[in-house]
Amino acid sequence: MASENREEVVCVTGANGFIGSWLVHTLLSKQNPHYKIHATIFPNSDPSHLFTLHPEAQSRITIFPVNILDSTAVSNAINGCSGVFHVASPCTLEDPTDPQKELLEPAVQGTLNVLEASKRAGVKRVVLTSSISAMVPNPNWPENKAIDEGSWTDVEYCKLRGKWYPVSKTEAEKVAWEFCEKHSGVDVVAVHPGTCLGPLLQNQMNASSAVLQRLMMGEKDTQECYWLGAVHVKDVARAHVLVYETPTAAGRYLCVNGIYQFSSFAKIVSELYHDYPIHRLVCCFASLHFIPMPCYVLLFKTIHHRNNICFFGLKLV
Repeated sequence: MASENREEVVCVTGANGFIGSWLVHTLLSKQNPHYKIHATIFPNSDPSHLFTLHPEAQSRITIFPVNILDSTAVSNAINGCSGVFHVASPCTLEDPTDPQKELLEPAVQGTLNVLEASKRAGVKRVVLTSSISAMVPNPNWPENKAIDEGSWTDVEYCKLRGKWYPVSKTEAEKVAWEFCEKHSGVDVVAVHPGTCLGPLLQNQMNASSAVLQRLMMGEKDTQECYWLGAVHVKDVARAHVLVYETPTAAGRYLCVNGIYQFSSFAKIVSELYHDYPIHRLVCCFASLHFIPMPCYVLLFKTIHHRNNICFFGLKLV
């Protein structure tokens, strides 16, 4: 959506989080277009690291303290922007006490607030950070077909098992597509990362990095019966910018480097980091709904490979 030789103002919600920080870093690093950023942060959270990401960060980043449920604050942040990256959404490894208040309402109503503000501001494209958790688990998916962008998480299946994060991401994305069907003028593209790993720019530990931290600290009560779609956070940030800047980008984009059974993932980590007390997990194959395949099989979209990392080949479409 960005053109040559111009300055462009975009909004990044949740800008001081794990993905948000790397997205800000990626946008600031681009020379053409020259991005200025309206960075929303949760009130009273710390955005100071954002100003260390680029020599021009002080002049190119404007901080907006925003509770995503405050539609007025959301509108103030988005006004004057030509594009929006909606990253902000609650995520925790702990079971929520009140799923509706802690996860569902901020995810769903927050997304609607962003889309409504984007429509009023004349934003051309909104890039929505969804999740692989909005695609799986899907027990009714054909057994021998690789999971792809056509799959949607079975929210009732998750509710019965108390898995509220997949419910929040699925319902938030669905209301986004419903909004697009009802209202013309706002173009939405969704990126679906797996478990994001990589260097932290922010001071606080995020949920996906905590999965790795707990594993490396020797925790034995881990999700050994689950599959993990790993992806480097830098590639997730690049994918967001790529789908924003590519006019032909549309729909949903699964963003993973590969799918690993958790015990296999633990084995790989233990071989890389011998000095850490990583517990060797016992492989459990009950109730699996993934087919362990490299991501070039899992993606509908055309991709190409560079340094063993899979990128979207949107320029080839």
